[in-house]
Amino acid sequence: MAVTCISAFIGQLDASIVQLALPALKVTFNSTIDEVRWVAVAYLLAFASCLPVFSRLCDMHGRKALYLAGFGLFTLASLLCGLATDLPSLVAFRVLQGIGGALLGANSIAILVKSIDPSRRDRAIGFLTASQAIGVSLGPVVGGLLLDALDWRWVFWAAVPFGLAAMALGWLVLPRSTDLAKDKTFDWLGALLLTPSLVLAVLALNQVSVWQATSPAMIVSVAASVLLMALFVSHERTTSSPLVNLDLFGRKAFSAGIVAVGLGYALLYGMFFLMSFALMHGFHESAQPAGLKLAVIPVVLGIVAPLSVSLSGRWGSSTVRVAGMAITAAALAALCVIALKPVGILVYGLTAFAVFGAGLGLFVTPNSNATIDAAPTRHASEAGATLNLFRVLGSCIGVSSASSMLSWRLQAMADTSGQPAFFAGHPLIEAVESSLAMLVVFALIAAALSLVRHTRPG
Repeated sequence: MAVTCISAFIGQLDASIVQLALPALKVTFNSTIDEVRWVAVAYLLAFASCLPVFSRLCDMHGRKALYLAGFGLFTLASLLCGLATDLPSLVAFRVLQGIGGALLGANSIAILVKSIDPSRRDRAIGFLTASQAIGVSLGPVVGGLLLDALDWRWVFWAAVPFGLAAMALGWLVLPRSTDLAKDKTFDWLGALLLTPSLVLAVLALNQVSVWQATSPAMIVSVAASVLLMALFVSHERTTSSPLVNLDLFGRKAFSAGIVAVGLGYALLYGMFFLMSFALMHGFHESAQPAGLKLAVIPVVLGIVAPLSVSLSGRWGSSTVRVAGMAITAAALAALCVIALKPVGILVYGLTAFAVFGAGLGLFVTPNSNATIDAAPTRHASEAGATLNLFRVLGSCIGVSSASSMLSWRLQAMADTSGQPAFFAGHPLIEAVESSLAMLVVFALIAAALSLVRHTRPG
C-alpha cells in the first residue's frame, strides 16, 4: 500500500507541477501555447499509449521488476528533463518519462487489488486517491516556490529524490509475483494496432486549434485512428490472448464508470491548465501565489475523497457521485460569472476552487470503486489497469481540449478585433471564461453516467 501510494504521489506531483510551469516555459523557449502544451501532453500520451502493453507484460513476467524499472526510468527522465536545452529535447524526455510512468501505472492498482481484501478495497482506493491528491496539492505549491526562487529545471528535479526512495522501498517490501499468466502469449498485433490509434486520436484532439477540420492532416489522423481502432477491436475479439479484455465493456455499468473516470480527470487537469494561464498571464501573478491558490483544489479533494467512502455507504454511490458532479458544475459556473469582476475576486475565487475540489472529491473515489466492482471478481486486475488507462487518457483529453479551446477563443477574439493574437490581461481572462463552459459540459455528462445502475457481478 505504501509503495503504490508513493508512485501515485510522484506521478501526480509531476503532472501538477508541470502544469504550473507551462507559462514559464512558454516565455523561456519563446514558444506559442500550441507548442508548449506538448510538454504536458507528450507525457500523458506516452503513458496512455504504453499502459495496455505494459499491463499485459506485467501479467506474464511479474510485477516487481517492471515496477522498479518504472521508478528508475521515471527518475532518470526527470533528471534529463531538467537538463534539456530546448523545447524539442524537453518534449522528447517527457515521452521517456511517460513510458516510465506507464510501467508504474500498469502495476499500481493491480498490486493494490491483489494485496488488499475486497472488503477493504474501497478504503484502500480512498487512500490511493488521497495520495494522488497530496501530490497534486504539493505540485502547485512546490512548483511556485521553485519557479520563483530557482528556475523551471528544478520543477522536474523535484521528483528525483522521491523516485530513488521508492525504488529502495519497493525492492525491500514488494513480493515477487506468483500468479503469472504463463499460459498466455503477448498480443503483438494488438499492440501495433492500439498504440498508434491512441496516439493519432490524441494528436487530432490536441491540434484542433492548429489544423482546420478539413485539412489533410486532421482528416488522415482521425480516419487512421478510427480504422486502427476498428481493426484492434476486431482482432481482440478473435485472439486467444487479447491485450485488452473487451468483455468488460459489455457491462454497461463498467463502460459508464470508465468513461466517467476519464471525464473526472479531464475536469481536474483542464482546470489546472486554464487557471495556470489565467492567474499568471491574465492576472499577472507570480508563480508562488498562483501555486498556493491552485493548491486549494487538490487539498480539498484530498480531504473529501476518504470521506466520500462513508457517505457512499450511507446514501449510495450513485447519489454521492451525482451530487459531486453537480457541485463541480456549480463551482465552474461561479468561476465563469466572477472571472472578470475584480472586486472580491480573491475570496470568491478561492471559494470556487474549494467547492470544485470538494465536488471532485465526492466523485472520484466512489466512481473508481464502483467501476471496479462492476467487473467480474476474476478480472479485477484487468479492470484496475483499464481504469488507470482512462484516468491518463482523461488527463490528456483535459489538457488537450482546454488548450485547444483557449487557443481557438483567443484567435477568434483576435480576428474580430483585427489585431494580432493577444495573450495577456483581460482578453485572456475572457477566453478562459469561455473555455470553462466546456468543463461544465464534462461535469454534466459524468453526472448522467453516474446514474447507470451498478450491480456487483459474480
